[in-house]
Amino acid sequence: MLTIRWSGQLTDGLFQSALASFVLFSPERAPNAMAAALAFAVVLLPYSLIGPYVGTFLDRFSRQRIIRNCNYLRAVNLLMVAYLINNSSTGVVLTLFVLFAFGVNRLILAGLSAGLPLLVKREELIAANALAVTGGTIWVVIGGGIGIAVKNLLSKNINADDADAVVVLVASLGFLIAALSCYRLNKFEIGPTAHETPVEVKGYKEVFEGFKILRAHSDALRGILSVGIQRGGITALTLMALLLERNSFNDPTDPDAGLAGFGVALAIAGVGIGLGAVISPYGVLKFGRHRWMRLLMYLCIPPLLGYALNINEFSMIASAFLVGLCGQGIKVTNDALVQSKINDEYRGRVFAFYDVAVNAGIIAGAIGAALLLPDSGRTWILPIALALFYLFAASVLMRKANFASATN
Repeated sequence: MLTIRWSGQLTDGLFQSALASFVLFSPERAPNAMAAALAFAVVLLPYSLIGPYVGTFLDRFSRQRIIRNCNYLRAVNLLMVAYLINNSSTGVVLTLFVLFAFGVNRLILAGLSAGLPLLVKREELIAANALAVTGGTIWVVIGGGIGIAVKNLLSKNINADDADAVVVLVASLGFLIAALSCYRLNKFEIGPTAHETPVEVKGYKEVFEGFKILRAHSDALRGILSVGIQRGGITALTLMALLLERNSFNDPTDPDAGLAGFGVALAIAGVGIGLGAVISPYGVLKFGRHRWMRLLMYLCIPPLLGYALNINEFSMIASAFLVGLCGQGIKVTNDALVQSKINDEYRGRVFAFYDVAVNAGIIAGAIGAALLLPDSGRTWILPIALALFYLFAASVLMRKANFASATN
């Protein structure tokens, strides 16, 4: 499972770096806040609409087969994306292929998360999530760095669009490797379990069923909503960093310098993400998972206040590191919370709902950032607004009386 997840996410980092370079860091395509936000919304909204159906499929059919076949589809899909990028296509056709790639990716990750509890003991879930999920996130960052390096190397001999197309072709091969890795798992090794009765594909009716399940475990539902808020904040900060590096910290006529600076910021944020996962099992042992998540949400606030007071590359990178660290700690702890409380019969649908909720938070963060950010990226208002949202999540959603009155 680690091979499938990590090889796929390394490859996803390659693909995303090529896409960002082609769409946002090309000399003839200077981005503004709304254009960048719409790019986030476009790639996430479709999965948010089909997520309820996806969850039902994960609880009815072999998750191993779904993940394998989806990786095959991604590999073929990226061949078409590479062709379109090579021809400098930025129209509806490219958008549709990109939408498909991101939608399939979310289905794969939901299936892997739903199947993980069948491979490890309950008491090992936090450590397993820290390894699998955070390792995957770090591999995305590494893949992005490799993609940027390969693109810059190729750009010395061929034009930028052709270089991006070559990176996407390499990504297609990576998804093929991820598909072949699925053969190391048996058909039903990651579920659904054999004792379950097949469920009808009822789509959005499953959302209400999922709410009924989560209402019985309100801490899991509150945790999901809090993760959505936290991830939305990270998206807003990412857009702010993108615009600052592209239009303020570097010469706007030198997009490669902006892309390199943005890559450095993402790499340091990736280190924070990794550290957040490493320390979380120890934090849970010391504080309990509910209190640990609440503490991490509070710790997201001080770096944002410092960032708002003095906007420069150091404060940007420091806030990315610390907010990434705390956010990943919250995410892996809540993943384990949900996995431990939801039966496998419903786990696929709950994790599909989880992804939809987080996607909604990301889209809200992107749109909110677009409304608050100037094209230069310089504003103190956005970090302060995010600090207030994080304060709400920690003080209201995660308030002890509602979130952690039961045992950990």
